[in-house]
Amino acid sequence: MASAPFEYLAPSTFAEAIEALGEYGDAAVILAGGQSLVPMLNLRLVQPGIVIDINGVPNDGPVANGGWLTLPALTRHAEILSDPLVAVAAPMLVDAVHHVGNVRVRNRGTVGGSLAHADPTSEIGAAALCLGGEVVLTAASGSRTVPVDDLFVSYLTTSIAPGELLTELRLPALNGRSGVSFVEMVRRTSDFAIVAVAALVELEADASTVKRASVALSGVSDRPRLADSSLTDELIGQELPYARLRSLGAEIAARFEPPDDVHASASYRLRLIEVLTARALQQAMDRARS
Repeated sequence: MASAPFEYLAPSTFAEAIEALGEYGDAAVILAGGQSLVPMLNLRLVQPGIVIDINGVPNDGPVANGGWLTLPALTRHAEILSDPLVAVAAPMLVDAVHHVGNVRVRNRGTVGGSLAHADPTSEIGAAALCLGGEVVLTAASGSRTVPVDDLFVSYLTTSIAPGELLTELRLPALNGRSGVSFVEMVRRTSDFAIVAVAALVELEADASTVKRASVALSGVSDRPRLADSSLTDELIGQELPYARLRSLGAEIAARFEPPDDVHASASYRLRLIEVLTARALQQAMDRARS
């Protein structure tokens, strides 16, 4: 099937793109990497009046400053895998991107496009949530910063307001006593995640006592979700509590009601949450200790 007819605009700056969004309103869609939008256009799930292609906007690449790693919205997935700055400041994002689609998707897909699409199985969404990331949303009237946890609203729905464009992802840089892990289960390589788990563990100066822990999941709800912090906070002050992880995974799973669909049953997803959460936390602890 071919897409419905639409007009095409290729601005050279974000300011021009934002001006076009204001002019065309709900009739406009943004084309970044196109790895989600183009299939939706061809299936006529989306029928815009105009496609605003922002691929011509200059991309300065990731920058580290003031304890934050800033990634422009047009940062390609492949760039994340090859950039040494990202590897040091946000290794979880690198691990997550390894699971995104295939090499063709990673060569074209963008960080901003992935977050704005808000797929509930998004690997980048889970990683950004777990790391406590935030996005910059820019409109003609100025910019605002929104935590990633407040960006996702529901299935393919975000808190991006009309006339706003997601222009940056900002992630807190990790310290030397932090460990991260990203694991997922898929039916076949490059498939959407059945369940994906991102885990972060930060240790105290003794390199054995947990100072902070965070878990985020995809494929378990209508959007990427953080695990209940009251559960992960139970690890704080404990000395590498490996024996506690399996039961913690079960408690985290009990807080979710995952979908039951053709890809996996709800009970199977609950089992995956339990097992993958324990596995991710153990790997994060091992990496933090070493």
